[in-house]
Amino acid sequence: MTTVATDNPEVANSVDVNGIITNYHDVGTGRPVLLIHGSGPGVSAWANWRAVLPALSQAHRVIAPDVLGFGFTERPEGVTYDLATWTEHLIGFLDALALDEVAIVGNSFGGALALNLVTHHRDRVSKLVLMGAVGVPFEITEGLDTVWGFEPSLENMVDLMDVFTHDRSLLTEDLARSRLEAATRPGAHEAYSAMFPAPRQRSVEAMTVPDAHIRGIEQPTLIIHGRDDEVIPLSNSMRLNELIDQSQLHVFGQCGHWVQIEHTADFTRLVGDFLA
Repeated sequence: MTTVATDNPEVANSVDVNGIITNYHDVGTGRPVLLIHGSGPGVSAWANWRAVLPALSQAHRVIAPDVLGFGFTERPEGVTYDLATWTEHLIGFLDALALDEVAIVGNSFGGALALNLVTHHRDRVSKLVLMGAVGVPFEITEGLDTVWGFEPSLENMVDLMDVFTHDRSLLTEDLARSRLEAATRPGAHEAYSAMFPAPRQRSVEAMTVPDAHIRGIEQPTLIIHGRDDEVIPLSNSMRLNELIDQSQLHVFGQCGHWVQIEHTADFTRLVGDFLA
């Protein structure tokens, strides 16, 4: 493990994962919790989880990596971005940190990675939290098609931020500018464009975990969704609640796709109590 001295809060620690230098945050002590971020343009572990890291790390060791192809993790030439590759990278990351078992919190795209990881490596996961998760079949929403089809411009980023939230007062032009800057770092948009090419319904299907595998999940599972989510339909979480026997579903009213940002205190309290 290497700790990098930098003024950029998105850059923290780095570790070699099968030859890929992986950026990650590692705060707190206690039972380990792995946070897997979503797939918005310019996203990183820090951008996704910065609001909840302080509270969750009071009782747990909270570890949040930049998934392969995102943030400040290396993007090797010729890599194929798919569910198997992302899952392999995450398992390699756990191995590199000598983490035999973790609780997982997966957001959106990260929910599909969490589902694939737990169904293929059951002994590595103690508990599961899925928030606005991909991973079951659904007809792609206009919101998700906009997210995955993002083309860099400030106007497009402002429009995209509007899709993510129910409370528009959270949105500022400064936030849009910072996310645009992150989305256009060298190599970032090229990698992003390769992940979810049109027609993007195929990407939804490629991120789907078979029902039979999901039914086999025995870990206690907390499912969270914003009622007014325009990116991932609430029906996804209702379906996951049906499939996973040991699951509970919590729906936040007046909330879009960013539960952890729009309802930070309630989200961290709910997840913290579940993980305790």
